[in-house]
Amino acid sequence: MSVTTSSMPSGVQVVQNLPWKWGVQGRIFIIGGLGFMFDAWDVTLNGALIPLIMQEWGLDRSTAALMSTSNLIGMAVGAFVWGTVADRIGRKAAFTWTLLIFSLFTVAGAFSPSFELFTLFRFIAGFGLGGCIPVDYALVGEFTPTKQRGKVMTAMDGWWPVGAALSFFVSAMVISLFDNWRFILLAMVLPALLVFWVRLHVPESPLFLIRKGQQAEARKVIDDLVARTGAPQQEYTLPESSSVPKLSAGSIGQQLAGIWKFNWRITAVAWSLFLTILLVYYLALTWMPSILQQAGMAANTSLFMTAIMAAVGMIGVVAAVAIEKVGRKRILAITGPLSGLILVMVSLSLGTPTTAVIWLLVFGFVIQVCIPVLYAYVSELYPTELRGSGFGWASTISRLGAGFGPVLFALYWPVIGLPTLFLIATGLVVLAVIFMLIAAPETADQELE
Repeated sequence: MSVTTSSMPSGVQVVQNLPWKWGVQGRIFIIGGLGFMFDAWDVTLNGALIPLIMQEWGLDRSTAALMSTSNLIGMAVGAFVWGTVADRIGRKAAFTWTLLIFSLFTVAGAFSPSFELFTLFRFIAGFGLGGCIPVDYALVGEFTPTKQRGKVMTAMDGWWPVGAALSFFVSAMVISLFDNWRFILLAMVLPALLVFWVRLHVPESPLFLIRKGQQAEARKVIDDLVARTGAPQQEYTLPESSSVPKLSAGSIGQQLAGIWKFNWRITAVAWSLFLTILLVYYLALTWMPSILQQAGMAANTSLFMTAIMAAVGMIGVVAAVAIEKVGRKRILAITGPLSGLILVMVSLSLGTPTTAVIWLLVFGFVIQVCIPVLYAYVSELYPTELRGSGFGWASTISRLGAGFGPVLFALYWPVIGLPTLFLIATGLVVLAVIFMLIAAPETADQELE
């Protein structure tokens, strides 16, 4: 009995209905996650470096914060550039170059003779690393079967607390051994270069190849996935032709216009959630070592305590995976505002360090329930041709907010106090969550387009 073309599944459906295998899709998850880990490591490093470079170059708090701002703005620019590049030239090409640029300019930063040059090199390193999150999420999401996608994409954020905890732990150890912040930068370059080499062997996303009209290449990747996962062989269809516009300076603007034309409510929700929730997290990562030191902790102790806060986040990610069936929107509506309120409690408890540390650990858990669900949710809101750039632009907005936020935080900290600043940030999260509940759909268990 012959099978008509209309009754055949599409290549996209075949990929998204394959069985999950750790040696196949799991390998992509690990490789993508390691790049995500370095993103967290580098962002977190700003909090460890600020008090150290203040001492090295005799800087005040707000001037030193410009280094963090430069790095995060570099990541913001990189997020939308690399997200757009990934949508134009492919996930794999963008996937490999992000870490190489980051590694080269991190080394340059370690040998900077001045604060000005150091700030410039941190910007360029951030630009390279800024592409990791949108590119990695697009690639991993497009290889992951629909039934496992929610858990896998949520689990991707498990790499973030690993990177954040490693950053603070390694920083504390390096300072103890060498008493030189430059070795902190060099300590993360060798593993980053190793991950770059591993990325060279990752296949291109079949969904991207299908959209680009490269049928032979798409069939080769899909057939290989079917064989390696042990799924039954079956006939499937691919589009006759498609096209991907060439990358150009104008195409970035076109991509930005495209995500707003696709659905302005979805894009506005994505941007507002990323801006507010991640602002709360970046404020904690950037300033918590300084806050704890001002409360009387030694520098090494403050770094270790912040590292433990980040490490507790791994439990939060596990919890996020376990409760993922509850729905993305409901989890975000609870954990987003709660994380900000917990930081208010941290700031009110600084007079009793033990209580403050307990609240800090609770924050590490709650925020890492929230963030992985946020990343999974936003990555699912866009179709294939806009997934990298849609997520990338949302990430860009969060990095811009997180870049300028620490400077404003440093300026207003002595004026209105920590509790008020964290309460203002919490209020912004509440507004974003209300907008999400009104304007955006639930994406749990939906097939990607």
